[in-house]
Amino acid sequence: MADLITVEDPDDPRLRDYTGLTDVELRRKREPAEGLFIAEGEKVIRRAKDAGYAMRSMLLSAKWVDVMRDVIDELPAPVYAVSPELAERVTGYHVHRGALASMQRKPLPTADELLQTARRVVVMESVNDHTNIGAIFRSAAALGMDAVLLSPDCADPLYRRSVKVSMGAVFSVPYARLDTWPKSLDSVREAGFTLLALTPDEKAKTLDETAPHKMQRVALMLGAEGDGLSTQALVAADEWVRIPMAHGVDSLNVGAAAAVAFYAVATGRPHP
Repeated sequence: MADLITVEDPDDPRLRDYTGLTDVELRRKREPAEGLFIAEGEKVIRRAKDAGYAMRSMLLSAKWVDVMRDVIDELPAPVYAVSPELAERVTGYHVHRGALASMQRKPLPTADELLQTARRVVVMESVNDHTNIGAIFRSAAALGMDAVLLSPDCADPLYRRSVKVSMGAVFSVPYARLDTWPKSLDSVREAGFTLLALTPDEKAKTLDETAPHKMQRVALMLGAEGDGLSTQALVAADEWVRIPMAHGVDSLNVGAAAAVAFYAVATGRPHP
């Protein structure tokens, strides 16, 4: 059973995991280095726990203690009960959902390990917006993609905003970081995957023409919002694919485009 500890001092060192959550640059460096991430809200905390992440501690406002009682009773991690005002002073923002948990990261698998069993893979290049990362993971989980591979400069899927937007789907889809870019794409191809680069370029074939759902193994490549895939990534791809547009619209937000493309890639596959 966890200890329920009332804390009234915002400078209490036991709350260090939760300090300055709005300082994106600080948290991006600190969280991976210290092996932690922050889960926000009851559903996300429960999904992180169910996915096998160990809990370091919880930070709860009083009204959430009873809601999370079963988690408190089950886990040995300390639980800090604080007022909403103190939570805001510690974190830097009003914690609307009243429940935060500091979770221990797990070692990431290698790309080669994921490619051994996957058939439908997402490859992201330089996607560094946490909202887009979360949205893409949520769609990948919902639409039956097997794994996600990230270029070295992609944002952290376990950053609080990414986790929140994904509604915990970042815990459902395994992911790995590629060591070098775009050189690591060679190993994806060698594992039997066809590399499809999603681009609005008119020279690309439509997804219907390409029929990726009929291919044995597909790696769908996505670029950052605005810039899209780099020239190097486009050159490395086996084929370029696009979503046909109407009404003069030239492109979609990468999160929306990903969902459409995932459906095309996975159509006809039995979902787990």
